[in-house]
Amino acid sequence: MSQSQPQTTASGLQKTLSLPQIVALYIGAVIGSGVLLIPGLAAEMAGPASILAWLAMSILVIPMAITMGLLSARFPDAGGVSHFVRLAYGDRLANMVGWFFLLSPPIGAPILAITGANYVKAILNWNDAQVFATAAVILLTVLIMNIFGMHIAGNIQTIVVALIVTILLLSIGASVPHVSAANFTPFAPHGWVSVLQAAGLLFWCFIGWEAVTHLSEEFVDPRKNAIRGVLWSAGVVALLYFGVAFMTVATHSYGAGKSEASLSLMVQLTLGPVGGWIVAGTALFICIATANAYVGAAARTAYALAKQGNAPRWFGKLHPKYNTPTGGLLFLTLCFIAVLSVLYSGVLSLAELITLPNATFFATYIGGCFAGIKLLKDSKLGKAFAWVSLVVTVALYPFLGWSALYPLVIVFIILLAEKKKKP
Repeated sequence: MSQSQPQTTASGLQKTLSLPQIVALYIGAVIGSGVLLIPGLAAEMAGPASILAWLAMSILVIPMAITMGLLSARFPDAGGVSHFVRLAYGDRLANMVGWFFLLSPPIGAPILAITGANYVKAILNWNDAQVFATAAVILLTVLIMNIFGMHIAGNIQTIVVALIVTILLLSIGASVPHVSAANFTPFAPHGWVSVLQAAGLLFWCFIGWEAVTHLSEEFVDPRKNAIRGVLWSAGVVALLYFGVAFMTVATHSYGAGKSEASLSLMVQLTLGPVGGWIVAGTALFICIATANAYVGAAARTAYALAKQGNAPRWFGKLHPKYNTPTGGLLFLTLCFIAVLSVLYSGVLSLAELITLPNATFFATYIGGCFAGIKLLKDSKLGKAFAWVSLVVTVALYPFLGWSALYPLVIVFIILLAEKKKKP
């Protein structure tokens, strides 16, 4: 057998993800549509002082990223965070965390796809039917990529993320001629409390490290590449976010109805209407990359839960040729159809629906942080990072509002199902 052939893990998945693909998956999972929206909103909220919030959050999320990287390096498994919780606290809590994560991408991925389609809509004046049709194509593309395996999906992710990074760097560079020192005064027009409020808003831009833990069983040499992948991607993500946020303030591409399209406006200062097309293309790339990472992770979560007997058996079905979790992908497909239908009908809006996956992502992180504290106890640095991550996530959780109850509803349903199983 050739050494270049992918190795197969004990569970049937293949070790095909090398360091460049791991870095690309992390970047794609973390840099979501927030980079198109949040820099302008944060600047409108806190003024030029918002760049301090970006700097602080870029530093605070490093412990979270490293915690997830260390856990992936030591305990690679398709179950991701739920596997870490299982090792630390047993099956019941692991089952809950697994379902927290599994029920996040089915809502989050359609929202991402619609967000990308909406940026194209702004240029081509599409109607709602065209937007939702494009969103469906985006999701179908990601599902097909994952059927053929993470080796194919990882290669595509590397190309897509390279394009995203190039376009964001072009956007930052193109805005340099329009920088003015006058745009930094007054520095904190809404007071220093607004900077803390902006920091809470920015947390949404840095969620994503937990997603790639579910792919860790398919890492080539996870002990070495998991932490290296986290460090490289954390640096790239922080620099890109800070660069876009800084130039948004420096060119005053926010406020007075401009904040939601700040990146587009910033690019158009130099490139004109072509800049709008660049941002639309960026939006599509970002949404595809992020959805790809989460779909792959969710499908493997479904597979892991089925292996443990905590999900329907068909969730654990693998493709006979590619050894990919087709059962999980089928579950996601059904969820995507349902969510797109609900959104198209107007029963719920994007703004109302997006709060639900945010809550389950937070709950997943909290479980991962608790697991890190116990599993990394032999590493002073690892344990410290886990504690810092836990404090940050728990402190921000109450600000979720009513959506914070969503994970509790999931827990109630799981306990009810367990009760019915008992003779």
